[in-house]
Amino acid sequence: MSGVDPCLIDCRAPSRRPPERLSLSLVEDYLEFLEGRCRTNTVLAARSDLRIFFAVVGKPAVEVVAADVLGFITAQRTGRDSLDPVQPVDRVDASIGVAVSTVARRLSTISGFFAYLQTRGDITGNPVPRGLPTRRERSRPGQGVPLTRRTRRLPRILTPAEVDALTAALRTHRDRAMVAAMVLGGLRRCEVLGLRLEDLRVAERRVFIADGKGGHQRLVPVSARFFAAVAAYLETERPVGAETERLFVVLKGPNRGGPLSAKGLEEVLTGARRRAGLAHATCHELRHTCLTRLREAGMALEAVQAQAGHASIESTRIYLHLADDWLASQYRKAAEVLDSQLYAAQPNTTSGTVR
Repeated sequence: MSGVDPCLIDCRAPSRRPPERLSLSLVEDYLEFLEGRCRTNTVLAARSDLRIFFAVVGKPAVEVVAADVLGFITAQRTGRDSLDPVQPVDRVDASIGVAVSTVARRLSTISGFFAYLQTRGDITGNPVPRGLPTRRERSRPGQGVPLTRRTRRLPRILTPAEVDALTAALRTHRDRAMVAAMVLGGLRRCEVLGLRLEDLRVAERRVFIADGKGGHQRLVPVSARFFAAVAAYLETERPVGAETERLFVVLKGPNRGGPLSAKGLEEVLTGARRRAGLAHATCHELRHTCLTRLREAGMALEAVQAQAGHASIESTRIYLHLADDWLASQYRKAAEVLDSQLYAAQPNTTSGTVR
């Protein structure tokens, strides 16, 4: 096999080459493998993760051992850019490391890369440990302590007043339609941008998601407000000569008529947030807002899962915690029974005389 260090990545590749392709050796082979089974953004993230890993470790892939991986975790959490325990102080402030979720994602990418090399026969074992061993390792093999301990945080959602303020700050029917797709239909940002004209089921008030997360397809209902905004956009704003099949296109500038990019959508939301005076209102928060309100309104958890396009219902259960009103009402109903069962033979102390 080639002795070229896989961390040497060509950052000056000609523009005609796809941006997710690297130039050399094992990393390039792995990314080409990923291209056939993952979305473009996943491949781009893998390229970034592997570049960071090999820049920190400073070794060829065939020389990496478990100690290097553990050192990489520490370096990431402490903000260092190498495995050296002591580094100069005249560098960019590195006292704050990256988030635990980012470290976990990078470890997943690194583990996948070495698993690929192991399968090909380039290395004999995966240097990424499955976890730290515990005293129960003999009775429960393979269930050690995870290398990173992730905490699941509840996502932020918007209040009805914030949704009204954001919608009022939008300047075009196109923008209102995109926001409605997220806040009323629960679509992801990539799903909104990926909508095609043929994906609209106007009579059914549904849209077809041709390429959801993980490549899954689904057909989901969306409020009539979304379709009204889309109709106004198509009638008055979408350039007549637009050749793309994408529903949402650029309305001004040299790229007029071309597909709207993720950066373009973020610029739309950033401007609307500023005009509305909102501190937060990201695409994912709009999606979370929709799914939370659907659960609060009594929509079955399985139906919310289908609307969201979650592969596992465990991902949908978070909306049980976000739907505070629903949870409180469920508790009050159960608490009445609980109270009568536990205190049926005891006097009501809340109304008695305190001595």
